[in-house]
Amino acid sequence: MSKPSLTDVILRRCPVTGLGVDPHAERFIKLHAVVAVVTFLVGVVAAILLALTRWQAVHLLPADWYYRLLTAHGLNMLIFFIIFFEIAILYFAGPVALSSRLPAPRFGWLVFGLMVAGAVLVDVMVFAGKADVLFTSYVPLRAEPPYYLGIILFAVGALLGVGHFFAALVVAKREKSYEGSVPLVTFGGLTAAIIAVITLLHGAAVYIPTYFWSLGLMNMDPQVYRLIWWGLGHSSQQINVAAMVAVWYLLAGLTVGAVVLNEKISRWAFVLYIGFISMASAHHLLVDPGMGPAWKVWNTSYAMYLAVLASMIHGFTVPAGIELGQRLRGFVKGRFGWLKKAPWSDPGFSGMFLSLLIFGFLGGITGVTVGTEQINIIAHNTLRIPGHFHTTVVGGTALAFMALTYYLLPLIFRRKVAFWGMAKLQPYVFAAGITTMSMGMTFAGVFGVPRRHWDISFSQAPFTMEFPPAVDLLMALVGLGGVTAAIGGLMYILVAVKSVFFGEKLDLERLEPRMAGVPQGVAKLPAQVHSGPAAEAVHEGGTPGTVVLVFVFLAVFVLYYFTNWKLLSMIWKIG
Repeated sequence: MSKPSLTDVILRRCPVTGLGVDPHAERFIKLHAVVAVVTFLVGVVAAILLALTRWQAVHLLPADWYYRLLTAHGLNMLIFFIIFFEIAILYFAGPVALSSRLPAPRFGWLVFGLMVAGAVLVDVMVFAGKADVLFTSYVPLRAEPPYYLGIILFAVGALLGVGHFFAALVVAKREKSYEGSVPLVTFGGLTAAIIAVITLLHGAAVYIPTYFWSLGLMNMDPQVYRLIWWGLGHSSQQINVAAMVAVWYLLAGLTVGAVVLNEKISRWAFVLYIGFISMASAHHLLVDPGMGPAWKVWNTSYAMYLAVLASMIHGFTVPAGIELGQRLRGFVKGRFGWLKKAPWSDPGFSGMFLSLLIFGFLGGITGVTVGTEQINIIAHNTLRIPGHFHTTVVGGTALAFMALTYYLLPLIFRRKVAFWGMAKLQPYVFAAGITTMSMGMTFAGVFGVPRRHWDISFSQAPFTMEFPPAVDLLMALVGLGGVTAAIGGLMYILVAVKSVFFGEKLDLERLEPRMAGVPQGVAKLPAQVHSGPAAEAVHEGGTPGTVVLVFVFLAVFVLYYFTNWKLLSMIWKIG
C-alpha cells in the first residue's frame, strides 16, 4: 500500500461536490466572508440614511453628515465588502476548486490582518469627521494622513492575498491535484486576480504620493491624480465583473447542472477582460480638458468594445448553459419551459439569475451608453452615473455574492441556512429595491439632477434651480427603492449572521431532498446529462429561449442608445 500524500492527509473531502477542502483555506474563506458581511452592514445603514436624504421630501441628514456617510457608504460597499468577499472567492477558486493544499497558511493571517487593520483605520477616520472627501477623495480635498495610510494597508493586504492565490495555483500544478485545464471558475478567479494586480498597482501609484502630500511633504497635481486614481476606482469594479461572472458559472452548475457551451470561448472572453476592460476607466475623464480627443475616443470606443464583447459572450453563454442544462434534464416544453421550471425558490439560483438580468439589461446597456464620448456630455456628474453603477456593482456583483453565500453556508460553514423562508424571499426584495432606485436615479439624471449634491434645490445659493414636477416623483422612487434594497440587505445580513453563529449544524453525509434550510443544489447536486438520443435531440435543438432573450436585449439597447443620441441632438439643436 502506497504512503498517503500530503494532500490526502490534510484535505476534507466534500461529499456533495467531491472536492478536497484544505481546512486552512476553509478558515480564511469564513473569516473574509464574515468581515465582508460586517462592512456590508456599515454600508447598508449608511445607504438607508442617504436614500432618505436624496428623497427631497424627507431630506433627512445635514450637509456634513450626508457627505460623511456618502464617503463611508462608498468605501464599505465598493471596496471593503466587495474585496473581502473576492479574496474569500479566491481561496475557494484556488485550493478548494483544485482540491489542493493552501501554501503558507501563516501568510494568510498577514493578508487578513492588513486588510482588517486598513478597513478599521479608514472607517475610524471617516466617522470621526477627518475624511469627508467622498469615495474618490479628489485632490485638493484633503483628509487626515491616517485615512490614506488605512487605504494603503488594505490595498497591500489585498495584493498579498492575490499573490497567495497565485502561489496556490503553482502548488496545485506542481502537486498535480487536478488533470487538464483548471476549472472555469478558477480561470475566472485568475482573471479577477490579474485585474486586481493592475488595479492595486494603480492604487499604490496614487495613494502613496497622496499620503505624503497629506503630510505636507510633496505636491499633487489634481489632473494627474484623477487619471491614475480612476485606474484604481473604476478598475476595482472590473475585478468585480470577472469574479461575478465566475460566480455565475459556478452557481449555474451547482443549482441546475448548467452546461458550459464552449469553454474556449468563455475563457477567451475572460482574456478580453484582462486586455481591455480597464480602459473603461477613461469614461470618468471624458469632460476633463487635460486629455486629448484621440485618447478619449480610443479608450471609450474601439478598445473598450472588446471588453463589451466579452460581457456579451458571457451574457449569452451563462443563460444558454442554464437552458441547455435544464433541457437535458427533461424541461423541453416550449421556448421558456426551462425557465418556468427553474428552481426559483432556491435563493442561490434566483439571486444568480436576477444578478445576470440586472447587470446585463440595466448595467450593461446604460454603461455602454454613458461611456460614449458624445453622450457622456449630457450624463456626466448627473444621477445617471450612480444609477448605472448601482445596477452593475450592487444589482450585479453584490447580488451574485449574496446568492453564493447561500451555498457557502452549507458547503463551507456546514450550517443550515437560517430563516429559510426569509432567505428565499431576500433576493427578490433586494433586486426590486435596487432596480427601482437605479431607474429613479437614471431618469432623474436625464433631467440634470446632480450626482453628489446634498440639496438639489440649491437652497441659499446665489442662483435658483428648478426641476420639473416629475423629478419629485423620481427622487421619491430613489428613496423608496433605496430603503427597499437596504431592507433586502438587512435580511441577507440577518440570515448570514444567524446561520454562521447560531445556525443548525449540517451533516453533509446525511442530506435529504427538500430539506428546510438547504438549497436544492446542495441537497441533491444536479447531474449533467451528455449522452443518449434525448441528449442528442436537445443539443440539435440549441437554446431557442436564450436567443429570444438576446434579441430582446438588443432591441432594448438600440432603443435606449438611439434615444440618447436624440436627446443629444435636441440639446445641440441639430435636425
